[in-house]
Amino acid sequence: MSRSRKALPRYLAHSSGKGRAVWNGLSGRREKILQGDFNSPESLQAFARLQLELASAPEMPAPSTNGPTVVEILAEYLRHATAYYGPGSELTMIKDAIKVVRQHYGDDAVAGFGPKKLAAVREAFIRKGWTRGYINRQVGKIVRCFKWAAGEELIPVVVYHGLKTMASLRRGHCEAREPEPRQPADPAHVVAALPFLKPHVRAIVELLRCTGMRPGEVCRMTIEQIDRTGSLWTYRPALHKNAHRGQHRSVSLGATAQAIINAHLDARAIGDAEPLFSPRRQRDERSAELRAKRKSKVQPSQVNRRAAKPKRPPGEWFSPMALGKAVVSACEKAGVPRWTPYQLRHLKGAELRERFSLEHVRAALGHSHASMSAHYAKGADAKLAAEVAATAG
Repeated sequence: MSRSRKALPRYLAHSSGKGRAVWNGLSGRREKILQGDFNSPESLQAFARLQLELASAPEMPAPSTNGPTVVEILAEYLRHATAYYGPGSELTMIKDAIKVVRQHYGDDAVAGFGPKKLAAVREAFIRKGWTRGYINRQVGKIVRCFKWAAGEELIPVVVYHGLKTMASLRRGHCEAREPEPRQPADPAHVVAALPFLKPHVRAIVELLRCTGMRPGEVCRMTIEQIDRTGSLWTYRPALHKNAHRGQHRSVSLGATAQAIINAHLDARAIGDAEPLFSPRRQRDERSAELRAKRKSKVQPSQVNRRAAKPKRPPGEWFSPMALGKAVVSACEKAGVPRWTPYQLRHLKGAELRERFSLEHVRAALGHSHASMSAHYAKGADAKLAAEVAATAG
């Protein structure tokens, strides 16, 4: 006998501090963030109003007479963004931003989504503990969503122009926390963590250390994307941060990087189009190594103890997030302060700035403008200024 649906909404607390209503409709589980703090009169009144709406029309909320709802526009934009950006951090951040909008105002008519409601969404971002700069970027992604919808004539243009009037959060004038400036990784801490990294992850970290590439660029590396004809190899990633802008990216690989790649390819049969570094292959290599070291006879029940359908089997490609988790785990085992793969890019930028001009650093790191390269090399500039002061006083 199937379990009955709990059609009546339940009043629960949300992580943002607001109240939320949860119920099961014919289309599945539904949730709505209510106005006001949890157990406040405003929130309880909104919950009572929702109960009356569901009691009179249990199938779905009353249809809007003011055009599409916010959730319909978000769904259309998400389909566009998935095709436009492809998998990556940009799409992940877009999903994180529109998820909060959907929770708070998904059932509202898009014509009524203005700066006040966008400010409420931004307040939810602040309560999540996001930094001020990241919140401003996430709000910008929401505004970009409505800009796209206005361009597609899905919503009135006035809705987009109204959202543009909301000013960004300014330092010292808001409750959002300020991030600590990202510093280059300590070379000694990097060396200490290397022995605790698995082979594929270690090779990725070593490449990041000597080239200054972005983590995603190394994770997506294949043999066919590397020109190995000359003394200097050239890696041209098909997917990179600015690929959707039509920009090209090429990385020169010197002797150190070539030695890391050749050592990784040694005794490994990897196809030209296959990932150079793969979680699945790393697991298989580890299993084969353990079987080779086994001295006792394998029991019949232990011939294949791998789960038939694991919940999350290793993928073919590493993601920057998985790489970061592996590095954090290695730092904890080594007993050194945590550092992130992206700090290796800052470290390389600082080292290059000590030896080369800012234009050289820009070309090596693949920046469009030298201003970004200067941001990466702040530590080196401080060191150079200290040398000048010590010499010229």
